[in-house]
Amino acid sequence: MASIKLKFRAHKDKGKDGALYFQVIHDRVVKQVKTDYRIYEHEWDKRNEEILRNAPFSEARNEALERIRNKVAWEQRKLKQAAEALACAGRPYTADDVIQSYKTVAAAPATVFEYMKRQSERLAKLGRVRTGETYRQALNSFTRFRNGIDLYFDMLDADVVEHYESYMRANCLCRNTTSFYMRILRCLYNRAAEEGLTLQNNPFKRVYTGVDKTAKRAITLKEIKRIKELDLADKPALDYARDVFLFSFYMRGMSFIDMAYLRKQDFSNGYITYIRKKTGQQLSIRWERPMQEIVAKYPENPTRYLLPIITRQDGTERQQYLNKILFVNRKLKQIAKLAKITTPLSMYVSRHSWASIAHSKNVPLSVISEGMGHDNEETTRIYLTSIQTNQIDEANNRILKEL
Repeated sequence: MASIKLKFRAHKDKGKDGALYFQVIHDRVVKQVKTDYRIYEHEWDKRNEEILRNAPFSEARNEALERIRNKVAWEQRKLKQAAEALACAGRPYTADDVIQSYKTVAAAPATVFEYMKRQSERLAKLGRVRTGETYRQALNSFTRFRNGIDLYFDMLDADVVEHYESYMRANCLCRNTTSFYMRILRCLYNRAAEEGLTLQNNPFKRVYTGVDKTAKRAITLKEIKRIKELDLADKPALDYARDVFLFSFYMRGMSFIDMAYLRKQDFSNGYITYIRKKTGQQLSIRWERPMQEIVAKYPENPTRYLLPIITRQDGTERQQYLNKILFVNRKLKQIAKLAKITTPLSMYVSRHSWASIAHSKNVPLSVISEGMGHDNEETTRIYLTSIQTNQIDEANNRILKEL
């Protein structure tokens, strides 16, 4: 079979960087494959024919050499795979055939960072903005782990994946968070394997990719009352955050993103009817007095949206939503202290609290599916389509009357 070696050619002028290249030998025919990578003569280990490791250079230079080392390792591996494939075919081949086969594969953009970035952008163009954002978050996390040093999918083996999990655990991320990033990375790896960018070696088999059940984050009806009765007249920012929290609770734990994009036209004949952003499911909620009191408290939104969350229609709507939820969640932490509530308060608590309180009021489990504590969205969809809307409205009415 063909021999593939990494070689270094020093520059004829002392002190200038030289070129790295591959030497391909088959049937005594010697060919060379140029690379774009250049190093200095003192950075080359002549005896072992490799780039020096842990040399007494600056940190920046050592990182640059590590990037070059990773890239040439990938290219050398691809050359060897090309030679192995031609040898297994059982037909005569030449050193030129090996080089041509290698160039065909090497032309594909197969670095992990670049691939993750491309997939994030692709999802955004398809309108799956949130999923695209999670891919970008996973890319940022993995980039930090790698100290900005990219790699190829062939180099993404079980050891790298296990070290990544250990890195995240060392940074105090919970198992669900590490699993979340691992599932995204696994999804991208599998897609890359399907596209022929790497062989499928199942590098994720020894890391956790499940979902742990989280502790319930609900508060009681008494605590909801304490939040409602706080005197925040001289604290408009906290007052706003409280109104948003309570409106979510009044609306059967409506998610913040659905509140942000709730349109004026969604209100008709005493009902709010909207499509959930997360599931595409249509829900209808009877309009109650506490809801109206919050809406009437603020000037009419100049946009098509009902609530004062997105207040400009200028292409920045999603950023406004993201900024507001961060703002509200920060203020809710202050509200929790004022109301003497130990549970970390967030918009999610509003949603879970409505479900838990409804359960305590003997609302059927089929209506609230164990306080919204199901394992997947499919369960939510099944139970919501199987009950009468007025059952939910009556449950909501009973809860609000006690406030």
